Amino acid sequence: MLTGRVNAPEINTRHGWLNTNRSYTLRDFRGKIVLLDFWTFGCINCQHILPDLKRLEKEYANELVVIGVHSAKFDAEKRQNAIRQAILKFGIEHPVVNDADFEVWKQYAVNAWPTVALIDPDGKVVGQRSGEGIYDIIKPHLDDLIETFSDRLNREPYVFKPEVLEPSSLKFPSKLIADEEGHLYLSDSGNNRILKLDTTGKVLEIIGSGQEGFTDGSSEEASFHEPHGLALHGQFLYVADARNNALRKVDLVHRQVKTIAGTGELSYYFFHEDQGVPVNPNSPWDLAIDGNHLYIASAGNHQILRMDLPSEQVHRFAGTGREALADGNIHEAAFNQPSGLTLQGRMLYVADPEASAVRVVNLDKGSVKTLIGRGLFEFGDEDGDFDEAYLQHCMGITAHNRTLYLADSYNGKVKEIDLDKARIKTIVAGLEEPNDVLFHQGFLWITNTNAHELWKVNLSTGEREIVLVNGYLPVER
Repeated sequence: MLTGRVNAPEINTRHGWLNTNRSYTLRDFRGKIVLLDFWTFGCINCQHILPDLKRLEKEYANELVVIGVHSAKFDAEKRQNAIRQAILKFGIEHPVVNDADFEVWKQYAVNAWPTVALIDPDGKVVGQRSGEGIYDIIKPHLDDLIETFSDRLNREPYVFKPEVLEPSSLKFPSKLIADEEGHLYLSDSGNNRILKLDTTGKVLEIIGSGQEGFTDGSSEEASFHEPHGLALHGQFLYVADARNNALRKVDLVHRQVKTIAGTGELSYYFFHEDQGVPVNPNSPWDLAIDGNHLYIASAGNHQILRMDLPSEQVHRFAGTGREALADGNIHEAAFNQPSGLTLQGRMLYVADPEASAVRVVNLDKGSVKTLIGRGLFEFGDEDGDFDEAYLQHCMGITAHNRTLYLADSYNGKVKEIDLDKARIKTIVAGLEEPNDVLFHQGFLWITNTNAHELWKVNLSTGEREIVLVNGYLPVER
């Protein structure tokens, strides 16, 4: 007989609740099995367990209540609206309490993201577990609790009032590239599609049905799940299909989409394991092409992968697979959820957000060096010399001449990195979690992701323009 022994600490906080129209205490859920999910929205591992939670919620809709406890790592993640946008971005349907002060985290003695805690219908803690892959572990305990408390269960489903996103032309736009004709390709990630645009914002082509899925076929019928990174090579557009853990290839001439790496499942691998064996992407977030090689920011496994374009084989390239800020040769270095890539000559620059860092991979020497960044819990908003600067979860990066432009996402800024002077400065502020930047036709283009906008900035005058995609005004928020 499975039961808990210790009374579950209260989960209500002064910062309030989201994805519901009221606050709750644990007593409100007596008679229900409660699963607490301690998470922080920028953490890729926290994002990885959301499908398991959704599956459990669906299968045990009458017995189980899942509650997110958002215990933020970064300062920007503590803000109510930032959490609200993450809930909408990830399609979370259960209520979330904002644990910005770590009160609930400490009461449950949690020490890692993600952690889940299981509470029985009498309000006692059954146990908790950290890490991914929770479905097969939690399910047997739910079955046991249902059997134990069969005559005391409240089997009436709770109905919560979810957050609502107003309709707009774009939904969480992400990565951005340009072709030789001057057109733009934009990952409209929340709408599960890729848009080809002219520089006025007119939609020239839509790739993907817009339905969340993982199907190949024509550009109109194929489906994606939160596409991000893009790269062009001849007539082919490569797409980092992040939530499908896959790399997709679009034939722009024949308008066909096919999967060339990834099965939809999460996979983990380290450098000391069977190095010659091909691997699949794990939450691929950005792409960059150098000759016949495609570099992949495999955010979920903290590595840079490399695909040989002729053979379409993917192998480990840089990073051990552990999450750390470690320099050295590519086999010993470590990354922190790499999410942005750009090439300049033989240098591959990496936006490494969980360490709020900018890294550079020397492709000739096979080495990794940190330009800006100090570690997983060292972040802020300071310009200046590289050794004095602080960033906060930078996600996008692009190169132009000897300058890098960086989407310092959680600071809501774009920063300019002068490689010759080893200095960084803010050039655009007031953004809402920008995910990418692109220098194109003399302008800086920015995906203002959480405002669902595409920006065009004249760096000489400072003039800013919100590009009206397809002629529709962005919805005011």
